[in-house]
Amino acid sequence: MEPTSSTLADKADGQSLGQATGKAHWLDTYFGVSRRGSSLRTEILAGIATFLASMYIIVVNPAILSDAGIPFSAALSATVLISFMSSLAMGLYARNPILVAPGMGMNALFTYTLVLGAGLSWEVALGCVFWSGVLFATLAMFNVREAIIEAIPPSLRYAITCGIGLFITFIGFKNAGFIVGSDATLVTLGSMDASLITFFIGMMATAILVIMRFNGALILGIALTTLLATPMGRLWGGEVVVEWSGLAAWPDFSAVMQVDIWGALKVAYLPFIFVMLFTNFFDALSCFMALSESADLKDKNGNPRNLKRSMTVDAFASMIAAPLGTSAAQTFIESGAGVAQGGRTGLVAVTIALLFLPFLFLSPLLSLVPGIATAPALVLVGLFMLAPISKIDWTRFEQAFPAFLAIILMPLTYSITLGIAFGFLSFVLIKLATGKLYDIKPAMWVSAALSVVMLVTTQ
Repeated sequence: MEPTSSTLADKADGQSLGQATGKAHWLDTYFGVSRRGSSLRTEILAGIATFLASMYIIVVNPAILSDAGIPFSAALSATVLISFMSSLAMGLYARNPILVAPGMGMNALFTYTLVLGAGLSWEVALGCVFWSGVLFATLAMFNVREAIIEAIPPSLRYAITCGIGLFITFIGFKNAGFIVGSDATLVTLGSMDASLITFFIGMMATAILVIMRFNGALILGIALTTLLATPMGRLWGGEVVVEWSGLAAWPDFSAVMQVDIWGALKVAYLPFIFVMLFTNFFDALSCFMALSESADLKDKNGNPRNLKRSMTVDAFASMIAAPLGTSAAQTFIESGAGVAQGGRTGLVAVTIALLFLPFLFLSPLLSLVPGIATAPALVLVGLFMLAPISKIDWTRFEQAFPAFLAIILMPLTYSITLGIAFGFLSFVLIKLATGKLYDIKPAMWVSAALSVVMLVTTQ
């Protein structure tokens, strides 16, 4: 008997359902979704949550790198590309629910310390990023993280994160014109004009969105502040700051392969390479450890799951970032947003990667965002980075003083490396003066020596 049309349709539907079920089964098996107590739906929703919490980097990173001379559209394309590639690798290779993208703090170090502070060209600064990635990859492959962890006291690790947070907050206030230079007091409040009022309203709105736990609060704050800034120069206040230049365009790859790898190999630049290595390494490690504790992402020995693979992805992401034209990529603590939604596997990171990709073609739309719109996000990111300050034992002065110097000197000297250098040096000097040489590990001696080299060669 000839098959009827309904029979053929049922058969086709059955094949489609079988193919879909087969793909779902493959994803479940590869990522271990069911084994981790999750579901495909939960993993995808967790990826969306993390993306919304961190997509501000698509706008904020190019805004900071453009201060170093990298074209905004080129930095945006590089940001999206490295976020896509490294998050995809984190999902497929390390199989962890973690976003990897150009890091806040690393971009500030790149722009305001290496380029504007030390006078390096952005091409040479990218070379320093590359070599820090090479060293990071070496440490990750040879699995020497324990020795590094033990060398740097926890108080200084926490202090560096906090100091970078204050530095980023200071940059946010400066970019908004909220804080300006003053001959009498060094810094002071800016003029209460339309721009400053717009920034303040945007900052308060963003803070309220964060307090109310809106997914994507920072990006919503950026969008709202941009809308508030649109009438400026049209209906009131100074220059036009928001100008339409189109919806989409081809990616700008003008910064790709502009890295000066060999120009970065100078003795004077070694401290910068080391500081980037140190910052990236510990940010990655602390992120993995924090997420593994909060979501029980541990192996049978109680260590963070697939830590070596995750660190390797992070390291190679830093190496690849430089040739693409952006500062080092690193793990994002905002990955906690997806983990809080129940995300447990690499499928979360794959989802995040795919969500980044369309923004490769939206640079004209995103270039609408003015500096006063990204400034509130910088202020709030600085606040988030201050969280480890409570872990410092302020009752033990020998720990508290080096930590305090590292924290306070970063914004006051407008230099991340100076804050780290004086933190390391003061720690070593205090231990020497109090006869506690056994507290100074070999890597800490090296850190202090590099700090002295940096102070001598950059002044």
